[in-house]
Amino acid sequence: MRAGYLFIALATLFFSTMEVALKDIAGQFNPVQITMTRFLVGGVALLPFALRALRRRGVSLSGQDAAHFALLGFLGIFISMTLYQLAVENANASVVAVLFSCNPVFVLIFARLLLGARIQRHQVISLLFQGAGILFLINPLATRISTPGLVFSLLSPLAFALYVVAGTRPCARCSGVVVTCGSFLFGGLEMLLLAGLSHIGPTADFLTAHGLELFAEIPLFAGYTPENLLHMIYICLGVTGGGYAFYFMAVEATSPVTASLVFFFKPVLAPILAFLLLHEPIPFNMIVGIGLILIGSLCSFRVEAIGNRIKKSLSGD
Repeated sequence: MRAGYLFIALATLFFSTMEVALKDIAGQFNPVQITMTRFLVGGVALLPFALRALRRRGVSLSGQDAAHFALLGFLGIFISMTLYQLAVENANASVVAVLFSCNPVFVLIFARLLLGARIQRHQVISLLFQGAGILFLINPLATRISTPGLVFSLLSPLAFALYVVAGTRPCARCSGVVVTCGSFLFGGLEMLLLAGLSHIGPTADFLTAHGLELFAEIPLFAGYTPENLLHMIYICLGVTGGGYAFYFMAVEATSPVTASLVFFFKPVLAPILAFLLLHEPIPFNMIVGIGLILIGSLCSFRVEAIGNRIKKSLSGD
């Protein structure tokens, strides 16, 4: 358990610095280039953990599994994380961090619509608190968030929630770390394919003519300097690879419920780090919004944890 809590602390630290680290290099790289690079490298970093999980379960991957990984990579990396990077570049890192931490709201909705999952009373209460927290955070009556920043900040967790729900059944068969690694690698390769196509003359001209210059002639190695190289390595190996690796190690050492503490602390720690490192203000509406989101998270976390304890007690474990 001590090792498990250490893994939780490390995963929380890496995940909470994600927006700050990405914001710090915004403008130095193409957003698609950053996303493609960090998830390809992150997927490779997770590969040893994925192979170990497959050996433990005695599972062999099939062509159907590869197709699932490709779909999940498209939803979770190609779409969600590209929108996420655009959100970081168009809004405060603290706002993006807190709004993305609310993706469980969308997960519950998609789980109900696509999987027929029942939504429990405590989950409804959690949704209400988190929804109210989002409204306070956005502060629609006097918002200072740019329209693109707000749109990207909401669409990114929406797409990520769809990715989580679509990955439920593959995770049950292969394990979460295998699905995450596979989706990272396939998502990164899909973005690499996009980067290659974006350099074809007619494709680049079409994208530029329709206001999509961001996706035209996507660079692979441009933008690197001696000053930002270590920063990019931290984003790829630390934030992406290390963050997810420590999270899954925490799940193995404790439980999925206990490991979810990572996403309980992130909305608090990320704005503090953004304030200290990027000098982003923490207005009163953000404090109230974070408080409501934490109450909603606590409602869901505590009830689920108690339920697991009861099940464990009844099973005699």
